[in-house]
Amino acid sequence: MPNTASAKKRVRQTEERNARNRWRRTRVKDAVKAFNTAVLAGDSKAAAEAYNKVSSLMDKFSHTPTMHKNTAARRKSRLAKRLAGITAKK
Repeated sequence: MPNTASAKKRVRQTEERNARNRWRRTRVKDAVKAFNTAVLAGDSKAAAEAYNKVSSLMDKFSHTPTMHKNTAARRKSRLAKRLAGITAKK
């Protein structure tokens, strides 16, 4: 348990940051799930729209402590490769 006022404030700040980061990670995960669902269904148009949303979220969150920019780039690259795979089939 924090005893000093500054330690109590640090606990409050940490809880707020953790909640914010958890919310951001959840948004990215949900968007990736929507993308994967569209890819598995073979719907290239829906997958492209979902990829744009995921890409936008990752770009936005990579400028925060939630996600490193290289992590976002790597994940976007892997998703783009999957998207290119289903668009090439059609």
